[in-house]
Order: sequence, then C-alpha cells, then structure tokens
Amino acid sequence: MRQCLTSPDGGYYTTQNTDRDQFGQKGDFITSPEISQIFGELLGIWLVAEWMAQGRKSRGVEIVEVGPGRGTLMDDMLRTIRNFKPLAASIEAVYLVEASPSLRNKQKQFLCGDEPMEEIDIGFRSRSKYSNLPVIWCEDIRFVPNDPTKTPFIFAHEFFDALPIHAFQSVAPSPNPPSTIQGLNGPIPLSKPTTASQSPQWRELVITPTPPPFPPPSSPTSPPPDFQLSLAKASTPNSLVLPETSPRYQALKPYPGSIIEICPEARSYAAEFARRIGGSPLPSQDPLKTTKSHPSGAALILDYGPSSTIPTSTLRGIRAHALVSPFASPGQVDLSADVDFTALAEAAVQASPGVEVHGPVEQGAWLERMGIRERAAMLGKGGEGEKEGVRRSVERLVERGGGGMGRLYKVLAIVPEGEGRRVVGFGGDVD
Repeated sequence: MRQCLTSPDGGYYTTQNTDRDQFGQKGDFITSPEISQIFGELLGIWLVAEWMAQGRKSRGVEIVEVGPGRGTLMDDMLRTIRNFKPLAASIEAVYLVEASPSLRNKQKQFLCGDEPMEEIDIGFRSRSKYSNLPVIWCEDIRFVPNDPTKTPFIFAHEFFDALPIHAFQSVAPSPNPPSTIQGLNGPIPLSKPTTASQSPQWRELVITPTPPPFPPPSSPTSPPPDFQLSLAKASTPNSLVLPETSPRYQALKPYPGSIIEICPEARSYAAEFARRIGGSPLPSQDPLKTTKSHPSGAALILDYGPSSTIPTSTLRGIRAHALVSPFASPGQVDLSADVDFTALAEAAVQASPGVEVHGPVEQGAWLERMGIRERAAMLGKGGEGEKEGVRRSVERLVERGGGGMGRLYKVLAIVPEGEGRRVVGFGGDVD
C-alpha cells in the first residue's frame, strides 16, 4: 500500500499529473469536505468548543492536519475560526502533514494564494490568505515541533484508511514442525528445531505476482490484476509478533480461518496524538505524571470502519468512484482499508495517562449534534435550487441507511483526561 500510494516513482498521491485530480466529481473519489462547506465549518466549531472548554488559552494554540487532501477542510475551518477573534489571535501556526509534493502545491494555492513559499529546516512555510498566520508543511508528524507548553488541535479526516495494513489468517496446526520462517528474501532457517504445534497459528497474507493464466478482470473495462493475495507457507516475523499485541487478536487465534487486519502505523499515529495532548509517561512512582504538566489540545479522527470489531478482508481499490481490484494498475488506483477504531483508542490511552477517548460515534449522529441542519437552514435562504442543493449535500453526509456516509463513517476524539466532562458532539454541550 505504501509503495503504491506514496512512492516517489509512480505513487498514486505523489506523482505530479496535471491531467489527474484524485478528488472531486472528476477524480476517483469525493470526500465530505468536497460535498459541503458545512462539514469543515462544523469541525471548526468543534475546535472552538474544545478551546472554550479548556479555558480559552490566549496563546500557544496550534492546528495540525494529517493528510489534508486539497486543503478544502482546513480552508473551511480557518474561515470559520477567524470569526472567533480571541481564538484566532491565540493560534501560532497551522501544520499540514503531507508527503506528496503535488498535493502540497495544491494546498498552498488554496490556503495561501499568491503568498510565497519558502523551504525551512522541517519542510516548507507560507502564510494564510486569511491572516498572517504561518502555514507549515512537514512530510511526517515527527517533524512537527512537539512543545509541551503548546496546545495542539489535531485533525485526521480519511487519513488512517490509507495507511498500510498487515493481514493474517489463523491456520490449523501442522503435524510437521517448520524448519524455516519466511523472510523478505526467502526462507530463513531456524537455528533451533521447533516442536509440532498443538494449536492454530497465524500466517500472514502476502502480496505475490499473479501467475498465468491470469484470472478474468473484475469488470469488462478493467485490466487483469498484476498481483494476488497469498497465504504464506511459513511464519513471518510479522505473524509471530503483530497478532500477539492485543487480546482482541489473540481471542481469534484458536479459530482456524479467522482473518484480521492490523495497521501498526495507525497505532503509532494515535499514540503520537495522545502524547502531544497528554504528555508521555515519566519514569516515576506516580503513573499519572507526564512530560506535559497541563494536558491540553485535542485530536479528532473521522474515517470509515467498524465501531468495535476487527476489520477483516477490507482492502479495496477505488477508481472513478467505483470499487476495483486493489491488485491491478498499481499507482493508478487509490487503496484503502477499514480503520480499527478500537485499536486507535487502545493505542491512545496506553501512550499517555493524560488523555481519554470519546467515541467512536457515527458521523451522521455527530453532525446532527453539531448543528448541521441549523447551519443548512442558514445557507439555504436563496432560491429553491440553492436550497435543494444544500439539502442534498446534508442528506448525503448524514444518511445512515445501507451504505450511507452517516453510518459508515465514524468520529473519535482524544482529549485531555478530565473528571467526567462530556465532549461536544459526544453528548456534551458548550458551557
């Protein structure tokens, strides 16, 4: 997935192509911010509400977005936030975590207009068209300064679904003990012989070239897949480690045929969000003390996936707004997999004792609580055509029937650990 999506040589997101735009009606998929400006406005309102709930800090506020797409979401958020003068004055910088040079250029034009862009030690910097606010691009969140005195508000919309996954299948025990494990360059002999396993074992599902004769394409117009998913013949380092990292995975191991998907990078990002908000644990006798004396900030994650179950067999390809084989046309097809929200929550609370997690809740319910219909009524005061357009956009975002976005997409928040405070959008109100 990483190679196909972000390789500098032909990656889906990193290849400069003036004839192709991944986003929007003319692209391969359309995201919530592209459907309606209300989506980004409500995320901006959520930031305002959290800032108010945390004491209305007058300085040191940072906004961080990972995977900012074309910049539509951040543009709508900044346009909304500028109406709240005290908050706008407290923001020191906007950080965009973006690995694609071509998308970075699109974001710069959208957010900064004709302002010049300069290269700096951690990436690139320009100025927002709405104010003199610095907009800074970094290739990885690790390059974003991590100052415990700052208050970061972090947003991840349809970011985690594009992170690379590992897939594993539980297999029945074999009477013949393995003498090798499968490495990247072939079998690796074991220095000590193993005994025959008496219980099922995990095997990794790996990508292999499709041998001839090729299977028929998924549609008459799509090419045959170049690759296929194959079950490793022996244990791999990943299969020996990753499925043992959570009791949720271990509980499925005794059942041959069980398939699970694990995204280590997603857990790393969730843990990084948590440490920036709540601080890292200190090696002291008090388990609640962290490197951040006063936890502050928040993270909001919006993506698609199950609320509590482990994703299984969800790797998909998307092209021209249709599902296609993820194993055909590498670099020309968007790839994604369902997000394991429970794994994100686990990673966050394990990384920092200074945070708590709210959600996930369905996107439709969250938008309703945030006031999407009230905002739509304000925008729909023009002609009947405009009113109907706003109504259709809102219904698409909140629809909970079948494969509606309002049901499939979930929202999860990471906030400073409190004393029973209910977060806005998750059952709480603005005080």
